[in-house]
Amino acid sequence: MKSPIDEVDRRIIQATQAGIPLTPRPYHTIAEQVGLTSEEVMARLKRMLAEGMIRRIAAVPNHYQLGYRANGMSVWKVPDEQIDELGKQMGALEFVSHCYHRPTHPPLWNYNLFAMVHGKTREEVEYKVHQMSDLLGKYDLGHEILYSTRILKKTGLRIV
Repeated sequence: MKSPIDEVDRRIIQATQAGIPLTPRPYHTIAEQVGLTSEEVMARLKRMLAEGMIRRIAAVPNHYQLGYRANGMSVWKVPDEQIDELGKQMGALEFVSHCYHRPTHPPLWNYNLFAMVHGKTREEVEYKVHQMSDLLGKYDLGHEILYSTRILKKTGLRIV
């Protein structure tokens, strides 16, 4: 059964939502900020993960600063009855940062599977998308690459 978010959970989320502290003992740093032990912080984060209050704890590199400036959202038309399996396969590719199912809007928009691909050049992105097409095989019923032209948002939901 899911626990309601309480004030202590809220303080932990607020202390971590902009990133985990870059210190040798980050959970100890968070614990000091919120008035708990590091063990309590880790237990609460583990519970919040298990209950779906937070989705993940992970490093999020700034791909622009790493030289990955050719960012393409590959959009695919695949059979709806295969989309779960195909999405898992594409999402598991090391060069796909996120992959998800989206509704179509025929006749204007027929793409139902989206996968973000980062590369240093457009040629690199196109090569990776070609690999994805090979992976999909007969289930690739059409695709395009929509390239980013600017950054509109770089943060998730923030609790104040």
